[in-house]
Amino acid sequence: MASLDSLLASQLLIFWCSLVSRGTCVLAEFTTTSGNFTTVTRSILAKLPSTNTRMSYVYDSHIFHYIVKDGLVYLCMAEASFGRQVPFMFLEDIMCKWADNYGDRGTTALAYGMNEDFSRVLQKQMDAYSRQSELSTDARVSRVTGEIEEVKQVMVENIDRVLERGEKIELLVDKAENLNQQAFKFRKQSTALKRALWLKNLKLYGLAALILGIVVLSISMGICGMDFHKCHHEDTASLHPPYAPPPPAPATNASSSFVESAARG
Repeated sequence: MASLDSLLASQLLIFWCSLVSRGTCVLAEFTTTSGNFTTVTRSILAKLPSTNTRMSYVYDSHIFHYIVKDGLVYLCMAEASFGRQVPFMFLEDIMCKWADNYGDRGTTALAYGMNEDFSRVLQKQMDAYSRQSELSTDARVSRVTGEIEEVKQVMVENIDRVLERGEKIELLVDKAENLNQQAFKFRKQSTALKRALWLKNLKLYGLAALILGIVVLSISMGICGMDFHKCHHEDTASLHPPYAPPPPAPATNASSSFVESAARG
């Protein structure tokens, strides 16, 4: 990256490279200076979607802009401070000139099949758009500020992630919207997790109560018998003790005197 930045810093052009490709098969391209543009652009082309779209990828202080249309890719690299409006105007212009010159021949052409002729067109248009777009620093800041809303609609991703082996290209549309969606998803997952944990605890408590009941029942049956007849007999005996007749009442003094008088007579 450092070598690329040093090369770019020595130039004054707005556009540094542009190309037209069919997937990873480059049909025509032009670069304003030497560097690792080829390596970077090939890595990007290998991960682009095949559906019609337009997006941008950030690479340090520069941005790769591209349009995918009808199976062909129109790509350019420009300064990040330059914004997106003019680069996409440039790509639209290139797309029209390609259609005028080649029609649908790009869908079957070999690699670099149109490079000899169309690379000159790319160079000419890059120079033209760079010259007409020379802006002061204040004007560039104003342009970038005015395009803040546009960022929400143009998908941007750091090129370092694009170049990571085996990683899918994740594009950011609106960070605020994504954060809200993630927060809602997190709350929904938290509620589901709490419900699952509650049900799990309820099942554990129920299982523990069942095991405890089985243990108590087993101990009771061991002591009282299978049908609890032992404990039932003991409980009945304690509630209804055997009957015992009352003891005889002691004799009174009057009865004793009557007996003695009868004996004397």
